[in-house]
Amino acid sequence: QVRVVESGGGLVQPGGSLRLSCAASGSIFSIEIMGWYRQAPGKQRELVTTITSGGTINYADSVKGRFTISRDNAKNTVYLQMNSLKFEDTAVYYCYVLIRGGGNWGQGTRVTVSS
Repeated sequence: QVRVVESGGGLVQPGGSLRLSCAASGSIFSIEIMGWYRQAPGKQRELVTTITSGGTINYADSVKGRFTISRDNAKNTVYLQMNSLKFEDTAVYYCYVLIRGGGNWGQGTRVTVSS
């Protein structure tokens, strides 16, 4: 059993910043990929960014230069620093953790960008 817990969402004004955290715990031998997806109202869930155990990072074009993912392998934790937030970043952000047994999702944390 793997537990994935996100934190750090909230309300922020356009141009502001937020930092999301995600911690994985449970029956984990090794985590291959950790990442963030988001789902805006009325839209499908989409990739935001991922990071492999070796540090290879992938960003969606819409967040490049504004969002930064980082990972603490010792703590099985991944972070998402979000800067220069825009209205269109409003969504529920989900953490994704891929281990040898399969993928695992967190419950999501809501980010609202509003003036």
